[in-house]
Amino acid sequence: MLVQHPAKRWLAKNLLTAEEALMRNVMISAALVLAASAAVATAAVPDADGWQIGPVIRGKNYSVGMPSIPTDARQGWYFDFPYPSPSAGHVHALTFNHGPLTGKSRIVMRYRIDAERGVRIMPREAPGNPATITMFFQRRGDSWNAKGRYEAYRWYAPTVVDITPGVHEVSVSFRDNWAAVMNSTARTNPVGFREAIDDADRVGFVLGARVGGAGHGVFATGPARMTVLSFQVL
Repeated sequence: MLVQHPAKRWLAKNLLTAEEALMRNVMISAALVLAASAAVATAAVPDADGWQIGPVIRGKNYSVGMPSIPTDARQGWYFDFPYPSPSAGHVHALTFNHGPLTGKSRIVMRYRIDAERGVRIMPREAPGNPATITMFFQRRGDSWNAKGRYEAYRWYAPTVVDITPGVHEVSVSFRDNWAAVMNSTARTNPVGFREAIDDADRVGFVLGARVGGAGHGVFATGPARMTVLSFQVL
């Protein structure tokens, strides 16, 4: 019968302990990296107080009769539509300061619309048409006059969703054919679109209609609420 030398037994035992310690360190490091990545992803989209109800142009907020920010909810945040007519107010856009979209592939938003029976949400400028939601981003330094190079500073997703009660999800890719303020699209003006992606500032969504302007505002005929459950820039 072979008897292992005490020194060898000690070495084998401690080598195993070192391997276990190394594995623990690797697992801890991986967990820290995942946690940091999750924190970065979460930090990219702020809570309610990081969003703006607007737009605010040269000091004037075009969302009339609305607070400047939405309200925190148990999940996400919400705002109430002004009602019962445009004279009571209208909401146009909700955005936050994201920064460049370089390397991002899509926007995904989950939301819920609650309204009392018979209440309609209507576009301010075309009340006979469905009210809509459109994903949106804006390049830094926009003059808001849509002239010259500024025509390609605001971009609207081609996926336009009617505002109806219930829980919904909208997902839009930056490979889709987004449209600028006037005539440009991502396909007809790829340079302008790419420059706006790389120099993006605000990201979010606008409310309006297919006719009369995607971000020209909506109102409700009675009590109604929109709750954004999640908003991801992936």
